[in-house]
Amino acid sequence: MMLQEESDLAKYCSRYSTLPDGFLLKMSENVMENHPHAHLMSDAWQGKWLEMVCRMIKPVHVLEIGTFTGFSALNMIAGMPSEGFIDTIELRQADADTAASYFKSAGVEQRINIHCGDAREIIPQMNMEWDLVFLDADKVGYIDYYELTLPKLKKGGWILADNVLFHGQVLKDEISGKNAKAIQAFNEHVAADPRTEQVIIPIRDGIMFIQKL
Repeated sequence: MMLQEESDLAKYCSRYSTLPDGFLLKMSENVMENHPHAHLMSDAWQGKWLEMVCRMIKPVHVLEIGTFTGFSALNMIAGMPSEGFIDTIELRQADADTAASYFKSAGVEQRINIHCGDAREIIPQMNMEWDLVFLDADKVGYIDYYELTLPKLKKGGWILADNVLFHGQVLKDEISGKNAKAIQAFNEHVAADPRTEQVIIPIRDGIMFIQKL
């Protein structure tokens, strides 16, 4: 899929979708206008989709790998039960600090715990069983994150892995670039895993729904 087609599709989806409003809308606009890597943030309509997924699944314990500035975590917490809690991991301190400020402004800082550092080191130290894992971090680490979180995911729990189409690069006959190759390897790894079932949904850059059997 060409980038222009992706852009046109996203605009169309946004036009006919309920979008976050109030604080979340202002936050999204602020990040898009001021962050040098704003393209890493979920689109507003994707954020609302994450909220709706959490309304359906009703997860109490969520792990997010890749906080960025906190937009996806705020959308998920909006759809979770009142007792719901998110652990979110961000590698970059500056983005973790930005996310923390947004969580505080939204009044949910007691329900979202930020861990700053390498997820490969942090996850093994976490004594938790998760209902839902949202994976949206460095692509070369996806298989590692999957293998680290799956044993800590409850039976019937879910992993949502973002960017599994990687700008359409995985559709090419010859895949080049370390990130596209890593995503292709991840997709093949999960498809061959008898512990889970999965389906790819072409939302934005592709999200894989993975359920632990």
